[in-house]
Amino acid sequence: MPNTKSAKKRLRQDAVRRIHNRAVKSSIRSSIRKVREAVSAKEFEKADELFRVTVKKLDKAGAKNVMHQKTTSRLKSRLNHHIKSAKDKAAA
Repeated sequence: MPNTKSAKKRLRQDAVRRIHNRAVKSSIRSSIRKVREAVSAKEFEKADELFRVTVKKLDKAGAKNVMHQKTTSRLKSRLNHHIKSAKDKAAA
């Protein structure tokens, strides 16, 4: 337990930030899942739209240090590759 006034405030701040960060990460995971589901259903227009929204969320999370910038880049790259490979398979 914190003893000093500043440590008590830090504990309160950390609790608020943890709740916010968990909500952001949950939202990102949901967005990624929706993109993958759209790709599996071969709804590529919808997948592209959802991909843009997801990239925006990932960039914002990386900029605010909710997630590491390289983690967000890796997720965007893998998601984009997933969409493009599925489109190529569908076209072939």
